Amino acid sequence: MVRARRGRRLLGARPRRARPRPAARRPDVHPAHRRLPAGPADRRGPQGAGPAGAAGRGHRRRRHRRRRRGPRQPLRRHPRAPRRGGEVSTAREAAPPWCTAPGDPYAQALRAGRGPLFLRRHDGWLLPLDVERWCATADEADLAALGRCEGAVLDIGCGPGRLVAALAGRGRRTLGIDISQAAVAHTLALGGQALRRSVFARLPGEGRWGTVLLLDGNIGIGGDPRRLLLRCAQLLAPGGLLIAETVPVDVDERLWVRVDDGMGRSSPQFPWARLGTEALLRHARPPLWRTADHWTTPEREFVALRRSTGVAPAAAMEAEAPGRG
Repeated sequence: MVRARRGRRLLGARPRRARPRPAARRPDVHPAHRRLPAGPADRRGPQGAGPAGAAGRGHRRRRHRRRRRGPRQPLRRHPRAPRRGGEVSTAREAAPPWCTAPGDPYAQALRAGRGPLFLRRHDGWLLPLDVERWCATADEADLAALGRCEGAVLDIGCGPGRLVAALAGRGRRTLGIDISQAAVAHTLALGGQALRRSVFARLPGEGRWGTVLLLDGNIGIGGDPRRLLLRCAQLLAPGGLLIAETVPVDVDERLWVRVDDGMGRSSPQFPWARLGTEALLRHARPPLWRTADHWTTPEREFVALRRSTGVAPAAAMEAEAPGRG
């Protein structure tokens, strides 16, 4: 170092300052994630495809496979095991055509809140349907039946929903099911809960319902009382209660009917049944059922059946099948 003048200094080259060394890599960094040393371009391709920067950064090019376009293969379903004798299919069943047709006389009667409406037999015999009572509030006979309900209640064929609304007003958990969209809409408008569903389709709470209702002639649904009784047993909890309304005369009839408004509009025919109390008790026999109660009003008749706690519904029906002791 040489002094040239006062106040100035001529300095030579200063020694380089030592730069801080980079911190050592943490041992918890996976070796695959560490930076690789730079190298020549990847020349696996025909023209040296793959930039050197990609190789230096340790990135690998990924090849995306294109999905072949074409018709999708249908899902393969395992074949269902055959049903044992006495079991009822719970597959979803479509509503009859008369429930979805624009001119459905039943839906029109419910919207109007009045009849006339009939069940017409093939020979012209007419059974009047009490639409006005169905669309009104629950009467004394209804309340007498509802007062016997236990636990959660399933109303099969709930119609416009007067029973569902009455039970909901009492604070009882209730669900109505019906295959008519007009009936379900009417029930929902009353504040009740309802589903558009067949009794033979899959339903919520199967095997856990405390009470099942078959009022207003709904014991005739499907035209096969034994099948319907078996389905009700499957829906009820062991020891549950079935409350059914019967015809006030001794009758056991299977028939094909149409819903008819008496003015030329009718539905396609469908199976139905009419049962008196004695006929119902002949079908609802031990060991699956036992009679819990039976009462009448001036114009209506009811039966309460208790489901057995020790016999499965399918086993009971197999025992009753022909050729089985």
